[in-house]
Amino acid sequence: MRSSNPVFSRRGFSRDNGHAGFNAAPQAGGPAVATNPYATNPYAPQQGTQLGGPQAPARPDVMTIDDVVSRTGMTLGTVVLTAVLSWVLLPVDPANLGKSYGIAIGAALVAMVLSLVQSFKRKPTPALILAYAAFEGVFLGVISSAVSTYLAPGVVVQAVMGTMAVFAGVLFAYKMRWIRVTRRFYGFVMAAAMGFVLLMVANLLFSVFGGGDGLGFRSGGLGIIFGIVGIILGACFLALDFKQVEDGVAYGAPREESWLAAFGLTLTLVWIYLEMLRLFSILQGND
Repeated sequence: MRSSNPVFSRRGFSRDNGHAGFNAAPQAGGPAVATNPYATNPYAPQQGTQLGGPQAPARPDVMTIDDVVSRTGMTLGTVVLTAVLSWVLLPVDPANLGKSYGIAIGAALVAMVLSLVQSFKRKPTPALILAYAAFEGVFLGVISSAVSTYLAPGVVVQAVMGTMAVFAGVLFAYKMRWIRVTRRFYGFVMAAAMGFVLLMVANLLFSVFGGGDGLGFRSGGLGIIFGIVGIILGACFLALDFKQVEDGVAYGAPREESWLAAFGLTLTLVWIYLEMLRLFSILQGND
C-alpha cells in the first residue's frame, strides 16, 4: 500500500540490496515473498509475525518506531527552529513587505526543489532532508509572521494547536483501528487530493490573470469549506503515512528508511498547518 504523501506515493520505501519496496498487502497463507515484501532481507521478521503480536528480536540495521520518532523529531525541530529564527530575524514590516514576501517565496521554491530531488532519489539523504526542513521553516516563519501581524493576530498559535490536535486524533483513531487503510481508502484519498489540487491551481490562475480572489476558493464561505476539506485530506494523508511506517517496521525495512518516513510525515504536517493557518485567518476575518 503506497501512501498518498508526495514522497511515499512515488515508490514507497526504497528497493536496494535485493529488498523489495512494500507495496503489496499481506496475504494470508501465501508464500513468504507475497506476505513479506522484505522476505529477502535477513533482518526481516520471520513469516507469521503479526502487527501488534510477538515481534522478532531487534536488529541494529532494521527500522524501528524509535528511529522514526527520533528522525521526525529532528526534521520537525529543524522546521520549527528556522521558522522561529526567521520570525525574529526577518520581521515583516510595511516598508519591507515586498522583500519579506520575496524571501518567503524564494525559500518555498528552494524547499520544493529539494523535496522533489529527495523524492526521486533511490535512498533518503539526511542532509538533503534537513536542508529542505530548514528552507521550509524560513517560508513558514515569514508567512506566519505576516499573517499574524496584518491579517489575524494570534492565529499562529491556533494553527499549531489545531495541527497537533489533528495529528493526535488521527494517531489515536489509527491505533484503535477506527481508521482502516485499504485500497479503496487509498483510491478515494488520491482522487480527492487530485481534484483539490486542480481546483486550487485553477483558482491561482484565475487570480493571477483575472485579478481579485480568482474563483473564491481562498476566502469567504468557499474558502472555509475548502480549508476544512484540505485539513481532512491532510488527516487522510497521515493515516496513509502511519500505515506505511507500520508496514516498514513490521516487514523489516532498512533503518535508513526512517529518514524517508520522517520526511513524508513532515510534508504532511506542513500541509495541515498551512490549511489551518488559512482557515483560522478566514474565520477571524469574518468575525
